[in-house]
Amino acid sequence: MPRKSTAEIASPDLIERRIHIVRGQRVMLDSDLADLYGTTTMALNQAVKRNLDRFPDDFSFHLTEPEVAALISQIVISKPGRGGRRKPTRVFTEHGIAMLSSVLNSLTAVRVNIQIIRTFVRLRRLLATPGELVTQLQQLAETVQLHDRQIKTITDVLTRMMEPPPEPAKKGRIGFQPPDSMSDQSPPPAMRSTRSRE
Repeated sequence: MPRKSTAEIASPDLIERRIHIVRGQRVMLDSDLADLYGTTTMALNQAVKRNLDRFPDDFSFHLTEPEVAALISQIVISKPGRGGRRKPTRVFTEHGIAMLSSVLNSLTAVRVNIQIIRTFVRLRRLLATPGELVTQLQQLAETVQLHDRQIKTITDVLTRMMEPPPEPAKKGRIGFQPPDSMSDQSPPPAMRSTRSRE
């Protein structure tokens, strides 16, 4: 049987299906990584144990029993005992996976890691973890508040523009127009005397 290429072993779709959200972070299981690297889970974990100083808690951690139970219910990992896992399941974040290629010292691990990191980057662009989503929503809320004021100003201006213009003043006769209140009264005395002489 011909040997599969690294691209076939570590296709982006396959890697994506093996990435899980645990504690609000994207992680991969030690068994899935060992499978992709073409090694055993025991060999992978032994390499990590020999280099524990390279894997702080934000790079790799063991799952708790409830976390294991949640993954078992999703048929992601095998049940402990009865031929299943006997050691705690270790998971690796994106940074831990990047560190793995340096401790495994194999060309396959390096090539697979490149594919895995590209998949993580693609997922980061497309999807947000709950923690990332909260941050993005806070930023969006601040932006919307800023834009909300600007949109209200624009709406007010457009509303004023859509109102019909005020009616123009009625055109009267050209020349001096006496105020309306004066036209109802009798003419002043100087004007009376002028009229009487004519």
